[in-house]
Amino acid sequence: MRRLFKNFREWTTDENFMHLIENIEVIVAKILSLCMLVVILAAIGDLITLMFRELLAFANYGSFYKTLFKVFGLFLNVLIALEILENITGYLKKHVLQVELVIVTSLIAVARKIIILDLDKVSGMDIIGLGIAVLSLSISYWIIRSGNSKSK
Repeated sequence: MRRLFKNFREWTTDENFMHLIENIEVIVAKILSLCMLVVILAAIGDLITLMFRELLAFANYGSFYKTLFKVFGLFLNVLIALEILENITGYLKKHVLQVELVIVTSLIAVARKIIILDLDKVSGMDIIGLGIAVLSLSISYWIIRSGNSKSK
């Protein structure tokens, strides 16, 4: 019984516990990477399907404008998914979350929202909110970027 208690106490020391937590984080990050690869492949499949169905069929003449924005949205979805995968793999390599990469991903996501925005269906407050989001993310990116260049 003493041996069991001693082994339990050794196993629950701060160093061993942190090692266990780090191993779990790595496993979770690997699972997320695999899931993100599935998402990227599904998004590419959706993009290819839309392109062949909508753009090459020319069935609905005059709807090219709307189809074009759907295609742009799907392209940006793939880019956002790739950036998220880069965030995860960067974490696996360095065990540090790269804030600059997160902000760039956020900027791409907001840009995607702006590009596919239907101006007939949004209010002025929505547009102002998106503008503030772009400005805030841009300033954050500039601050982090200038801080990184000074530290090198």
